[in-house]
Amino acid sequence: MKALAILAIAAGSLTLMSTASADKYGDLVAQGFRWSSVHGAYACVSEDDVRRMVNNPSDEVILKMVQQVKAYFLTTGALVQVIEEDPHSGFSKVRVAGITVELWTLTKFLSRHPIKDIYGVVETPETSGLIPTAGMGVNAGPTPPGEFNPSPSPGTSGLPGASPTPGMGPFEGTSPTPSESPTPAPD
Repeated sequence: MKALAILAIAAGSLTLMSTASADKYGDLVAQGFRWSSVHGAYACVSEDDVRRMVNNPSDEVILKMVQQVKAYFLTTGALVQVIEEDPHSGFSKVRVAGITVELWTLTKFLSRHPIKDIYGVVETPETSGLIPTAGMGVNAGPTPPGEFNPSPSPGTSGLPGASPTPGMGPFEGTSPTPSESPTPAPD
């Protein structure tokens, strides 16, 4: 009797855990996210290119499409976001992390159920790069000093102490000569 009660409690907790997990991924599916169920060059810039890749998947065609930047690789478990779905043709327009153009693929290559990637992890928008996180900002380097003016007004220099006067060389009384190279001539 005691073993039966423990088994029932374990089964109940597994059910609750899988329901919570399904809800998490169900929300992602409702937002248009899908997981790739294929591994290969099956995402292309146009529907015609996808047809070409699927109907004639020879190495020659794949190489030509990749060289022309018309085909991109989908990996199993990679997360994509469906932008447009055409049930009649069976194509979906998707966003893929790290690729700036929207791509087309066959809808049958996309799963509404989570698929683990090559690392054994189910991708989410945050882990795949589809949704930027707070730490993903662009580092533009140090900020210039306050007196720096990147767009000076005519007749002035953007740096304090610099002279915009033509003909003034780096040393007093010198002027750069266009025909002379600043690099010393070899002996």
